[in-house]
Amino acid sequence: MFDNKTHSVENRIVSISQHHVRPIVRGKARTKVEFGAKLAISVVDGFAYLEKLSWDNFNEGMTLTQAVERYRLRHGFYPESVHVNKIYRTRENIRYCHTHGIRISGPKLGRPPKEPDPAASKHARQDALDRICSEGKIREGKRRYGLNLIKEKLQETSETTIVVNLIVMNLAYLYRCIFFFISKSGFDAFRKIFILPARRFLPAAA
Repeated sequence: MFDNKTHSVENRIVSISQHHVRPIVRGKARTKVEFGAKLAISVVDGFAYLEKLSWDNFNEGMTLTQAVERYRLRHGFYPESVHVNKIYRTRENIRYCHTHGIRISGPKLGRPPKEPDPAASKHARQDALDRICSEGKIREGKRRYGLNLIKEKLQETSETTIVVNLIVMNLAYLYRCIFFFISKSGFDAFRKIFILPARRFLPAAA
């Protein structure tokens, strides 16, 4: 920096014990710079899939096509729709989705119409509500599964811990689904045996 008269250097070391850690400028109100791994995940039917893990900053919008192609490899077909925020809505991603018959959430590119369409506004609101689960998975991983408290020193062990946390989070969601199914099935059986006959019997008794 002294020889080149600069104020920054690429891939500079910010931690002696963890030389793989890089500062990531996020521009948030509380923390403008964060240190640690950056994740890009996708959520399908409540299950989180790790799409990219990097210790350097990257643009999340560049991971959409790879995530959709991995979805096709896992399920054998392209998704009907993808729900994303503004950073994913690039011309390349929109063109890619239209080419494969995938509906991408968000308004059309260009100047917004003078008179908004109520049906389109309702559809956009539903898309935003459907996308909450992806943001909620990040918060769930940080608050309940320790994704914001990775204390391992080595890069390999840190990445392993992150992947294990996502696996545990998916297993916990699967357990909740199984418990809900069993409890609902049990309640339906109890309702058919006891509650419904009683309701059929009471009018006759009255």
